[in-house]
Parts: sequence; structure tokens; C-alpha cells
Amino acid sequence: MKKLRAILYLFLLASQSTYSQKIILDESHLLPHKVYMQILNLKGEKVIRVVKDSTVKEADEPTFVKIKNTKFENGSIEVEVLSRLLPTAAPTDRGFIGLAFRIDDTNSKFESIYIRPANGRAQDQLRRNHSIQYFSFPDYKYERLRKENPEKYESYADMGLNEWITIKIEVNGSQAKLFLNKNKYPSLIVDDLKHGPDAMGAVGLFVDVGTEGYFRNLKINPPIPQPPEKGRDR
Repeated sequence: MKKLRAILYLFLLASQSTYSQKIILDESHLLPHKVYMQILNLKGEKVIRVVKDSTVKEADEPTFVKIKNTKFENGSIEVEVLSRLLPTAAPTDRGFIGLAFRIDDTNSKFESIYIRPANGRAQDQLRRNHSIQYFSFPDYKYERLRKENPEKYESYADMGLNEWITIKIEVNGSQAKLFLNKNKYPSLIVDDLKHGPDAMGAVGLFVDVGTEGYFRNLKINPPIPQPPEKGRDR
């Protein structure tokens, strides 16, 4: 029985790798929403450039490129991002870039985790502590979360502008974990995703004000099978 459980687990693990989905980032798969999108070559590699629509003044809005035909509930999303400040960026802009997930059909509800690369190596420790941010649209933007639960939905990690950073978000029910640059341990854990454990929807490439964001190598993976529980054979 133990051998059978182990074989089944290995089979499920292999199946998970087989069904991992690397998204082809071309116009047929992408739907910009309140952003400007451009496919271009950056140092000889095809990437997606995304800039927030300047008419959208509020922060933490649905400003993303939505990936068509994605229905994400649980699993992981991984992408490489590079962030620069636009020439028009304000002194308070931080290169906001990340992922939106579980986006509903009308773009009126979603979860998001993004990074502020300009904060990662700041000399001000408070700014460093605000390098990573979770928010939930529309009711739980960063200002409310920071006021009601200081530091709970933000964290620090080493990062900088104008460098490729790997973002991976693992989602299971009401929990999301953010991993940066293939690190073994998460840089942020959110245990109470505001739209609940059963929300499902599309994935989006998120940017905010003052940011010139670049994306490449997007992958969406199903949940990783759990190993069989140990116990006596029957």
C-alpha cells in the first residue's frame, strides 16, 4: 500500500509538470485594461511593456494586462518583471509592478501582490519595510490595510529598479505566498485573501503610477500534489 501511494504521488507530480502552462505573451492572448501595452524587443528579447493609463489617478486600481482564457483558483503564477521609473514619475513613485489574480469577468474584483523596487535598497528603513504589498480590489487598498493592520500586508525584500526580478505567487484557498528570485522561503504570506477561498478568475500583469513595467516568461501552474500521509498499511 505504501508503494502504491508513493507511485500515485509521483504520477500526480509528473502530471503537474506536464500541465504547467507557459503563456505565450503576444497580442492574441493579452487584453490591456486601463494601461498602455506594447510588445517590443529589449536587448534582443521579446517582452511586454506596460504603463498605467495617466487618466487613472487613484492607486491600486484594475490597471493590468489581462491574460485571456485564464481561470485561476489555486496553484502558482510565476513571471519575471523589470521596473523603471517614467520621466514623469513623482518623487513618491516606487516602480510599482506585480501580478493580479482571480480577476472576475468585469474587472471589478481581484487580488494582487506587487513590489516597490525603489524601496528595496532605500536608506530609510520604513521605506524598506514597504517593499512588497498585498491588496484586494475594490475594498482593501494599501492605505486601508496599512491603517487598519500596520505591516501585516507588507514586507521587505532585497530588490532594485532596472533589474529582472522573478515573482512567484502560490495560492491555496485563502492563503497566498510571494517568493522572489527563486528563494526557498516566502517574502510575504497572506492568510486571509479578502475575496475568500473559492474565488476564481483571470491573471493580470499589474503596474501602477510612474512605472514603466516589463514582463517576460509567464507561467501558470496547477496545485502541487501533496505527498501521501504516513500511516500503517491495512
